[in-house]
Amino acid sequence: MSAITQAMILAAGKGTRLRPLTLETPKPLVEVGGQPLIVWHIKALQAAGITDITVNASWLAEKLMDTLGDGSQFGVQLHWSLENDEPLETAGGIFKALQTGKLQDAPFILVNSDVWTTFDFTKLTTYELGADQRAHLLLIDNPEHNNAGDFVINNGLASEQAIGDADKYTFAGISVMSPRVVDGLVSGQPAALAPLLKQAMIKFQITAEVIKDNWIDVGTPERLTQVNEFIESKGMGIANH
Repeated sequence: MSAITQAMILAAGKGTRLRPLTLETPKPLVEVGGQPLIVWHIKALQAAGITDITVNASWLAEKLMDTLGDGSQFGVQLHWSLENDEPLETAGGIFKALQTGKLQDAPFILVNSDVWTTFDFTKLTTYELGADQRAHLLLIDNPEHNNAGDFVINNGLASEQAIGDADKYTFAGISVMSPRVVDGLVSGQPAALAPLLKQAMIKFQITAEVIKDNWIDVGTPERLTQVNEFIESKGMGIANH
């Protein structure tokens, strides 16, 4: 029995840096290698045995839901957590999904819909969070657009403050989360995840590891071109399968 059976994909953002592309198309549906960005995640999670997937949606939510439906075309069950008026941000979105029962009160894999990666999610399905642990983050070597990095790792624990000359790495937007990470939030109020993670880091409640998989934050037209060229060069696009 795998320790983790559910995932949440964060898909409520407006993708403003990808405009005008995202004025008509929700960012998770932007095509990469012949299929929507979010579909790469859904397929990768399904391949890892995760078939219970919650997706939060706000901007152009109807288009997202019309395209992906209930997930049966991918062999998964999609649970839609709608943030109609105003996106609740990362932590607020998780809190709402938990409150409304879309996300079960158990550890889950959290994925940002706007990253593309070859990471194998089966590496996380058997991850077991400790009693006080709030999250396990995946970090990557710093890309050009985030040279300074986000966090360091000291004895397996993530920290914002470097000890000595420890290298900072960039958060990959992939993690194992405990529902406890959003304890204390107020229903309907937007809240970002980063401050909650940083508070938990001070209490030694966040672990991390560095992955070496291909990864790109598809946040700008330039990086969209870059990821498409990479997929094509590797013959990984949908047309190739």
